[in-house]
Amino acid sequence: MSLSLIRIFRWVSTLEAISFLLLLGIAMPLKYIWGKPEAVSIIGMAHGVLFVLYLLLAYYVGEKLNWCTRTLLIVMACAILPFGPFYAERKYL
Repeated sequence: MSLSLIRIFRWVSTLEAISFLLLLGIAMPLKYIWGKPEAVSIIGMAHGVLFVLYLLLAYYVGEKLNWCTRTLLIVMACAILPFGPFYAERKYL
């Protein structure tokens, strides 16, 4: 397993977590409090792409690192928690 694949997964993991936090902390309040939905469409699209990329890379890295099914599911479930990818990155990589 190359270190570059782990490095790529870490980058995607970090960007996915940051995009989720931006979506929840900035874009959603802008939309629902101040009536400006533009940020949700921009950040939401970026987050969606990063979310799918995170899941695909988690599966691929899990295959390469021989993660058991439980570990893989935990890492994938971390994508739906605001700080989850930070936890998964620290614990399983």
